[in-house]
Amino acid sequence: MKHIAKKRFGQNFLTDQGVIASLIMAIAPKADDLMVEIGPGLGALTKPLLQRLNLLHVVEVDRDIIAWMEKAYLNQSISIHSADALKFDFTSLGRNLRVTGNLPYNISTPILFHLLDNVAAITDMHFMLQKEVVERMVASPSTPAYGRLSVMLQYKLKMDYLITVPPEAFEPAPKVESAFVRCVPHATLPFVASDERMFAKVVLAGFGQRRKTLRNTLKGLLDDEGFTALNISSQLRAENLSVEDFVRISNYLS
Repeated sequence: MKHIAKKRFGQNFLTDQGVIASLIMAIAPKADDLMVEIGPGLGALTKPLLQRLNLLHVVEVDRDIIAWMEKAYLNQSISIHSADALKFDFTSLGRNLRVTGNLPYNISTPILFHLLDNVAAITDMHFMLQKEVVERMVASPSTPAYGRLSVMLQYKLKMDYLITVPPEAFEPAPKVESAFVRCVPHATLPFVASDERMFAKVVLAGFGQRRKTLRNTLKGLLDDEGFTALNISSQLRAENLSVEDFVRISNYLS
């Protein structure tokens, strides 16, 4: 198919066959897996996945690509969902869902947060993302990449940075390096927030002005008495706190 990549959909199509083979090996699909691919595009992952699965679900928003898929995959075991991944109810497909895709870089973070809302139905996720985003996802406290995304995802997921993918592996080539990441929901949460909305509120406030100290960023939420009770210095910055620390703060406030 001759398709001009659309900037509004953040389209960069993976073409390097060696990289594609590595990704399929990392995903390790089994015939009976309940798998959904986000943004199948021109089929870099779709085609090898179809060879290994009894059924593949795909979620695509580009109507031109959908029209092409309906012809290209005629009589194949594929279920095409014409939808925006940000609005799609992944739980509607069932439980033990495996999710994969080369996510549009311009909306990758909102998609990740949307999937967190569906995480109870998900077994694992494998995504191609901007390298910088993956570095933020897996970052440790007190490192430059560590931030709100790190804390919110690590609260519910165990994540592994798998491989770095150069721009020339795509058509058109993006202006940044990419990386492939594996995300597996914790079987049991290591640290349990009694009120996850409070947890999200504390994390958002903490990183709202990341160069400021916790005394300033959490002002109105946590006072000196609270810092003392939690044995956390108000002179630290949010980037110095672990996921456990944020859970402790939110539980104290709850």
